Amino acid sequence: MILIEGGRLIDPAAGRDGLYDIFVSDGKVAEIGPQGSLTGSKFQGAQRISAANRIVLPGLVDIHVHLREPGFEWKETIATGAHAAIDGGFTTVLCMPNTSPVNDHAEISRYILEEAGKAKAARVLPIGAVSRKLEGVELASMVEQREAGCVAFSDDGEPIYNAGMMRRALEWAAELGVPICCHEEDKHLSCGGSMNESALSLRMGLKGMPKVAEEVMVARDIELARTTGARVHICHVSSARTVELIRRAKADNIPITCEVAPHHMLLTENAVEGYNTNAKMSPPLREQFECEALIQGLADGTIDCVASDHAPHHWDAKALEFDKAAFGILGVQTTLALMLGLVRSGRLSLTRAVEALSTAPARVIGLKDCGTLSIGQRADLCIVDTNKQWTLTKADILSKSANTPWLDCELQGKTDFVMVDGQARLSRAALETKESRL
Repeated sequence: MILIEGGRLIDPAAGRDGLYDIFVSDGKVAEIGPQGSLTGSKFQGAQRISAANRIVLPGLVDIHVHLREPGFEWKETIATGAHAAIDGGFTTVLCMPNTSPVNDHAEISRYILEEAGKAKAARVLPIGAVSRKLEGVELASMVEQREAGCVAFSDDGEPIYNAGMMRRALEWAAELGVPICCHEEDKHLSCGGSMNESALSLRMGLKGMPKVAEEVMVARDIELARTTGARVHICHVSSARTVELIRRAKADNIPITCEVAPHHMLLTENAVEGYNTNAKMSPPLREQFECEALIQGLADGTIDCVASDHAPHHWDAKALEFDKAAFGILGVQTTLALMLGLVRSGRLSLTRAVEALSTAPARVIGLKDCGTLSIGQRADLCIVDTNKQWTLTKADILSKSANTPWLDCELQGKTDFVMVDGQARLSRAALETKESRL
């Protein structure tokens, strides 16, 4: 039994924002009451944790991570990724299928769930492949994968070119009650580019990736969602036009959802100057006006949620010429702090930031037992010190890789305590009392 006292509980799903005490028993949220109200013999013997001047949040949910195992364990393992996620406040993460072998059959899904259980860190849920080997030629065994524990399907990293296959996949996904998560890129338009197509790419002598390569695929999949009635989730949106297409689709009641990664809101293409491969990602970083459109889209709810797109790579995959280096950056340990930075700047409310990191991603995928701290719910939560200033060093990184543009940058906001299924998975030094600035 654990009694968390005096924190500012923010739970958008339950409509709570105020000072509350939370009693956890048998792995579930047993009672919630105003600060100081949970007294009496019932609570004697409970471990007491003071969350004074901190915020208490539902466990964060990241619906887009790459944990690399099986096949690329030198980059990341399920265990190291799950522990890094806990450090960032994420109690549930969904891992993409681009492993080796690809997670296109039930055995791999069961393996992921087994290894995640051994790690005793964040809950890891597999996303199954839409097509065998991510080749876009033959549908994977979606029914078997779903029965094995997959909560969504995606060929992330690869677009599903064949519109007929995409339609059939959507029809199957609708029957199974899950979304298809789409990496939207027409590679006949991006043509092997390595950064945003712009004047800067010309100056740097690099082949650019135009925004239209994302936008035309988004437009196609909106129409397929309209036709099938199946749920389409757009991964890592990066352009203002994509946001507008999704806004119009939602106005037409088409079942479209989408996510944005912190780096697409907070970094511009200028981060790659000097051929900085730690800022190379797909889709690429865009111009400042695109960043502003993404932030506005998140604030007004057009963009449903935030996902890290955590993509670890060994140092030698980044220590190459820019056009040959791997795409992707780390994300699970920095996402919360970066989002709190948007809150401090006044561009996003704290409630909306919490919703985008917990309630909304759970809703997008259909995870009914995540994203809230309602009574009777599984006790997944985190306590966050919003004042904590820290510098991300290699020693802080729990991933096996260190490919992040925020290395050696000062951040603000850190988790002090994380609970999964009522079990403490992270507990830093004694919780200090500080005046909250949020």
